[in-house]
Amino acid sequence: MSRNDLMSDVFTMIRNAVMAKKDTVDVPSSRPVKAIIEILKKENYIENLKLIEDKKQGIVRVYLKYMQGGKSAIRNLKRISTPGLRIYVKHTKIPSVLRGRGLVIISTPKGIISGVQAKEEKLGGEIIGYVW
Repeated sequence: MSRNDLMSDVFTMIRNAVMAKKDTVDVPSSRPVKAIIEILKKENYIENLKLIEDKKQGIVRVYLKYMQGGKSAIRNLKRISTPGLRIYVKHTKIPSVLRGRGLVIISTPKGIISGVQAKEEKLGGEIIGYVW
């Protein structure tokens, strides 16, 4: 797999694991990936995460969350800003996903945070992706 856009690769790995009804998925570790996974845990889209050290960059093991009836807490993940087309917004223009039932992940000067938190702190930035 090509590693030109690690965020898109991580979103695809999680999306594929959810469609295959896997309990866990291992994704390559980096600071932005850890921050995104932490946001997903805080917003109750995943059960837990575990950092696994290896001799290279490390691995983040993501424990996926399923509701009763076998439905995943994550229905979809969508990458918005890509390396070829960056999407930036001001804090007043942060979009809502599914009328507030989804999650916007934004990279701000104070780090990677959720859209709700960015609105509260009045921070704009690059839209990384949507989760619903």
